[in-house]
Amino acid sequence: MILLTQINDKPIILNCDLILQIEETPHTVIKMENGDKYLVKESALQVVEKVISFKAEIQIRAQVV
Repeated sequence: MILLTQINDKPIILNCDLILQIEETPHTVIKMENGDKYLVKESALQVVEKVISFKAEIQIRAQVV
């Protein structure tokens, strides 16, 4: 799960495993597998970095157990 900021400044937490597509138009639009779309303030690159960090944290925690 990643924390992002919607255009209206409200936080949103998305399941990054369900992200289908990210595009900038100029706002960042995240399209989910179920067809939902979210406009967020973070750039596409920032979203990708958050996903990578989240996945890395899962791997680190799995090794500790």
